[in-house]
Amino acid sequence: MTNVTIDGVQVGPEHPPYIIAELSANHNGSLERALETINEAKQRGASAIKLQTYTADTMTIDSDRPEFLIKGGPWDGYKLYDLYKWAQTPFEWHKAMFEHARKIGITVFSTPFDETAVDLLEELNAPAYKIASFEVTDLPLIEYVAKTGKPMIMSTGMASEQEIEEAVTTARNAGCKELVLLHCISSYPAPIEQANLAQVRELGQKFAAVPGLSDHTLGTTASVAAVALGACLIEKHFILNREDGGPDSGFSIEPEELERLCQDSKDAWAAVGKVGYMRQQAEKPNRIFRRSIYFMRDMKAGETVREQDIRRIRPGVGIEPKYFNTLIGKKLSVDVTKGTPTSWEQFNE
Repeated sequence: MTNVTIDGVQVGPEHPPYIIAELSANHNGSLERALETINEAKQRGASAIKLQTYTADTMTIDSDRPEFLIKGGPWDGYKLYDLYKWAQTPFEWHKAMFEHARKIGITVFSTPFDETAVDLLEELNAPAYKIASFEVTDLPLIEYVAKTGKPMIMSTGMASEQEIEEAVTTARNAGCKELVLLHCISSYPAPIEQANLAQVRELGQKFAAVPGLSDHTLGTTASVAAVALGACLIEKHFILNREDGGPDSGFSIEPEELERLCQDSKDAWAAVGKVGYMRQQAEKPNRIFRRSIYFMRDMKAGETVREQDIRRIRPGVGIEPKYFNTLIGKKLSVDVTKGTPTSWEQFNE
């Protein structure tokens, strides 16, 4: 597993987690609201804001056939075409959104859903690309994106091991050299008991990619736990206010939650540390509060130490407790007073 560089920022296990605020459809049809959301993502500490680039016509067709009707879930009863018409981020907004994000200093990129979207994003010099979980089997799209040479982030929701293997192979054969694989449960929202975060590390190891999580559970618990399990990148849907509604509002986090996610994720990453038995810097001042061996009475040089003459007590200035029985029967080489810590120089060989 190697690092990935997104817009000049290193993403990988040796770096703090990269947090993506997914704007998706949470602009609710307003460019002004989209720009406000970008501002808030920056203020709350997100590493990047991510868009979705499609139109209803690039996603599907306007059909009344039964298979085009959504049954169950948050979009129950919608035709696919109508849902995407509602949720789309107009192509003509993209330039303003990219310019605004760059002006305020937050990385911006997008998920393209067809080749025309990639072409638009290339014109805007997008620094990376995301492949959505539903498109991970669209190998021609993956190949087209990979040929840009930009870093790729792929969600693996619903994908089998073979499908992930095919997607990764296609991307790498087409020129992708920097790849992030996101564990993902493609349910909206996803039940936290089905989050299966143990898969995060497996993805990184098996496919030699930087691992991460696209999190659709409610709240931020799963995301923070994923960081502790090795996720280097977290993607979370972001909205200014869930009460405003919209296609993705029910499983999006609000500004205070995003701020907490950014901080808690960094704390979780910092807390993981490295394997080893070295004493941490914070522990060193407390070493003195360990036990050690002290004299319990005044004694003269030449006296033999008995069990009742010494005790294992705090602080830890004297000889370590493991030598207690070794000291019994030894003769003193100097006078000592009660409350004096033991040291090897006080005893005859």
